[in-house]
Amino acid sequence: MVRIKLDGPQTQGQPILPLIRPLNAKRYIMKTVLKTLLILIVFVLLGGLVFIYSGVYNIAATSKDPALLRWALHTTMERSVERRADAIKPPADSVLSNPATINTGFRHYNEMCILCHGAPGVKPGEAHAGLNPEPPALAEHAREMSPGELFWVIKNGIKMTGMPAWGPTHSNADIWAMVAFIKTLPDMTPAHYKALQEATRQTPASDEHASGHAHQAAH
Repeated sequence: MVRIKLDGPQTQGQPILPLIRPLNAKRYIMKTVLKTLLILIVFVLLGGLVFIYSGVYNIAATSKDPALLRWALHTTMERSVERRADAIKPPADSVLSNPATINTGFRHYNEMCILCHGAPGVKPGEAHAGLNPEPPALAEHAREMSPGELFWVIKNGIKMTGMPAWGPTHSNADIWAMVAFIKTLPDMTPAHYKALQEATRQTPASDEHASGHAHQAAH
């Protein structure tokens, strides 16, 4: 029979346990973390379903959202518009500053936008007060937006607001004309806007040449 001598220093077997224990500990910690995350995800999903089906959240437009939620939604909207507008190349300044282009934009704005956004010397319509979020007064905010941002918003609209997408019903040329006019709003006086309205009533919408002269006359 072969005998094994065990009275030596036993250095060969002893280092294995110190290596196994840290590995087991790490695995245990990872499993615990993963299980905890999984449980949290399940609870969040269940909580979300309970919240959705409970009807607790008030969807009425007359119910104002908390400040933090308003900030989150507004910031998300701004960053989304900025990101997508970066790829939009506006027409030349000579096009956007052309009186005929601006007057075409005025006609569209006066027919479609004034109800919610108002104009210099013109208050918004009754629908403005019932919208949540409240439509901005473009005579004050147009300066803060680039032509590309205005074009993107007008063409695509904004979800969960009263802002429709005009792209399906209007050409890019018409939308750029609206952009051209809106960019003039911050410096426009009530008298100027009223003069444009009066000139438009006397000028056929299809007469672009006359429209340009009508805009120049309003100045």
